[in-house]
Amino acid sequence: MPLPMKLFEISDVVHSDERKDVGARNHRRFCAINYNKTPGFEVIHGLLDRTMQLLEVSYTEDKTSTTGYYLKAHEDGTFFPGRCALVIANGRQIGIMGVLHPDVVHNFELNLPCAILELDVEEFL
Repeated sequence: MPLPMKLFEISDVVHSDERKDVGARNHRRFCAINYNKTPGFEVIHGLLDRTMQLLEVSYTEDKTSTTGYYLKAHEDGTFFPGRCALVIANGRQIGIMGVLHPDVVHNFELNLPCAILELDVEEFL
């Protein structure tokens, strides 16, 4: 397939939850990946901004706010050092975005860098 490849999925993720009568709960997740010769962090960031705009959640500079969303720098072994951020909306973490670490890319037998975004959209439904 020609580059860039931009893939996304919206689906339920099932979590064990003993408090529920069926022993599990669902969370609706939105996930997107940009696969290209360069990771395209700006593409994924733009997708986040547009998604939040459509959900009518505005960007905020106030990190203590319980309304709006912002990004918070984060370190996670799945991502390239210094290229990962948590997505905080309405005062709680709803997602993560960043450039995948080269070891992760290699483990999935890919040849080019990837930037990804994952959001828990359950709060906005």
